[in-house]
Amino acid sequence: MARSVYIHIPFCQHICPYCDFNKYVLKGQPVWHYLEALVQEMNLTFEQHPPQEIRTIFVGGGTPTALNPEQMRFFLEAVARYVQPQAPCVEFTVEANPGTVNEDLLQVMKEGGVNRLSFGVQSFDRGLLKKLGRIHTTEDVHQSLALARKQGFNNLSIDLMFGLPGQSVDMFREDVEQALKLDVPHLSAYSLKIEPGTHFHRLHEQNKFHLPPEDEEATMYELLIKRMTESGYAHYEISNFAYTGYESRHNLTYWRNEEYYGLGAGAHGYVQGVRHVNAGPVHEYIEKVAREGLPRVEVHPVSKQEAMEDMMIMGLRTKEGVSRLVFRERYGLKLEDHFGRQLDQLQAKGLITTDGERYWLTEKGLFLGNEVFAAFIGMH
Repeated sequence: MARSVYIHIPFCQHICPYCDFNKYVLKGQPVWHYLEALVQEMNLTFEQHPPQEIRTIFVGGGTPTALNPEQMRFFLEAVARYVQPQAPCVEFTVEANPGTVNEDLLQVMKEGGVNRLSFGVQSFDRGLLKKLGRIHTTEDVHQSLALARKQGFNNLSIDLMFGLPGQSVDMFREDVEQALKLDVPHLSAYSLKIEPGTHFHRLHEQNKFHLPPEDEEATMYELLIKRMTESGYAHYEISNFAYTGYESRHNLTYWRNEEYYGLGAGAHGYVQGVRHVNAGPVHEYIEKVAREGLPRVEVHPVSKQEAMEDMMIMGLRTKEGVSRLVFRERYGLKLEDHFGRQLDQLQAKGLITTDGERYWLTEKGLFLGNEVFAAFIGMH
């Protein structure tokens, strides 16, 4: 039973050249029509699949804080009405960009039940921010976090990126040190991936775009792990670090391959054994909701084999790893009986280890995660 909800707000004040998420420049968009369609989708979704206790809500984008206070209030009142009518959820996250929040908006979010904010910082280096197409400054980061704390938001997260064009190991070291000074309880850090369809991909194809060598990127990742763990953060997932108790509960839903509702343009969901994808373009999403109720463009029943593979691939991303007991309870099979060959091979290579109760990545496996995950792909 799904106990988590993802909601997509696809509007941005500016489009970053590396981003392949479903997003559109805010200016000229039918924001109110979109929010009204989103409310209709919420209503119908929970009518067809009534939720039990919702534990986590994550509002992503786009940039959800591109909404003005009035739009945000309308949206959060709908969430309170349809998503969490019984009781407030444990973790309610909204993504934000530095410089896009003010006291009024933060107050509306606080009153609306939001208790966690995730800021897309990416870098503190002015030149790198410009290359990434980011329109905020380091001062915006400090100001936005100060405003959030003033409004009572203590559960804060920031994102960093590494392996950026023109980024040296020393530059990334400085970014990590700047992040540590902020003393936020959660940090995510991702290496830049050149995604098809992005401006960066087009530049890369034209040989106008060069990333740091792989060994330098690996050094950046190693440095990140060392400094974060030295500073008291638990490295609880490949790309994520947190103080105890501040792990992203919503993202743990994905990593444990548990079900979740997905609402909004381009959103993915996984409910009652079926994965779905919603229409992405805003106008198409609005029209599809008006015409069909649920704006689905893909519906995919997940086989038992696929679900087991997903559990291995996602679960091995985390420090807690994959539990033999949970696997057996969920699928009625012994983990080693089904994936014994892969587990033996990966252990022999020193990429995973076990204590007899669960399997997880070794330190070597953290750097070669894709090789580990590939061992479980496409067996069905």
